[in-house]
Amino acid sequence: MRLNKNQIEHMAFVIVRNLTKEGKVTLEDKNRIVEDVIGLITEEFQKEDQLDQEVRDILSKHMEKIRRENIEYQTMFRMIKTKLAKERNIVL
Repeated sequence: MRLNKNQIEHMAFVIVRNLTKEGKVTLEDKNRIVEDVIGLITEEFQKEDQLDQEVRDILSKHMEKIRRENIEYQTMFRMIKTKLAKERNIVL
């Protein structure tokens, strides 16, 4: 599921607010921490986007075989993506 910029900002704000409210963290500069969390979330989505593109590239090289053997593209996409994510420690 992709989130837009506003949703990411809101999620980061809620995460920081809840951690502060529950006494899990004490912050001097809450806004800077929110910005850092936004950056981390955005970075993770970018990693997933790069992984998706790599999977598409791999599958495009094998399209003839996929068609010939009547393999479902989406199933193969998920399998390869899951395998590569696990190998690279990317959380999906």
